[in-house]
This record gives sequence, C-alpha cells and structure tokens, in this order.
Amino acid sequence: MKNSKTIRNQIVVASPVGKLRLIASDKGLVAIDVRNVRVASDFATSASAQKILSATKKQLEQYFAGKRTTFDIPLDLEGTEFQQQAWRALCRIPYGKTISYGQQAKNIKKPKAFRAVGSANGKNPIPIIVPCHRVVAGDGSLGGYSLGLKMKKQLLALEGVSEAE
Repeated sequence: MKNSKTIRNQIVVASPVGKLRLIASDKGLVAIDVRNVRVASDFATSASAQKILSATKKQLEQYFAGKRTTFDIPLDLEGTEFQQQAWRALCRIPYGKTISYGQQAKNIKKPKAFRAVGSANGKNPIPIIVPCHRVVAGDGSLGGYSLGLKMKKQLLALEGVSEAE
C-alpha cells in the first residue's frame, strides 16, 4: 500500500460478503481490503486508529444487518484530485439507489469523463463505505466492479436494489 508509513492499525472482520481487512491511520479509515485479509505483523498500534477501526466494524455490522444506511467514519483517502472528486460523488449516492457512470461524471461537472470515473471507482480503496457498488452502466446493467460482480450483486441486494439486466 502506497501510504504504509501513515497506517497505524488494522483488523480483520467477518461479513456476509467475506472477510474484510480494515486499515486505519490516526486520521481515518484508509482501506477495506477483501483480497489480502491476513493481518500484517509490521503494523504499529495507535489508540485513535483503533477507535476508528472499532467504529468501522460496528457500523459495517449495522449496515449488513440492514440497520444502517449511511456511514459517519472519518476517511483518510489518498488519490489524485480527480479520484477524490469521483469518490466524494460516490458518497452522495443514497442507500438503495444507483446512478450511471455518466451521471457520476455529470455530478462532478465532467460529463465526458465517464470512463475516467469508472477507472477512479475501480481504484476506490474503501469499498462499501465509499459505495462504488451503486454505480451501474448507462443501460442499467451492472457494469464492472473491481471486487467482482458477485459482491456487487450481494451489496445491491442487501440495499434492496433489484438486479439490473
């Protein structure tokens, strides 16, 4: 991970979509990793990072239980200015709703940048909480998802979104 010098703590939690490795700095949640869910031994500990991880775990449990529709965890996102814009736009998509990549590009006032938006979404380090799963293709089909279409379908179903075809 590029910003490993700022990472302070991590935990692995079970979820209905598989194990999730949560990584936090003193400033906020840095990543949710579903591919590499082993806890690295070279991480330092920090009370503030641990507090963020505990809050993240609790809010994710509530989300997966259908009792939470928004997250209020501090985020420590690192990316280009364009990626940051795209990720902020993702956070404004309401629970249980979807938008197209084209609409997301319009929302950040770059209507021709729908492919770049898709690329930025694919680099989103905090899936679920920064809900890139809520973005679908212009024709209403699921489009892509960096964590696999199975997980995208699971997350959308959890939010009550009927699967697009």
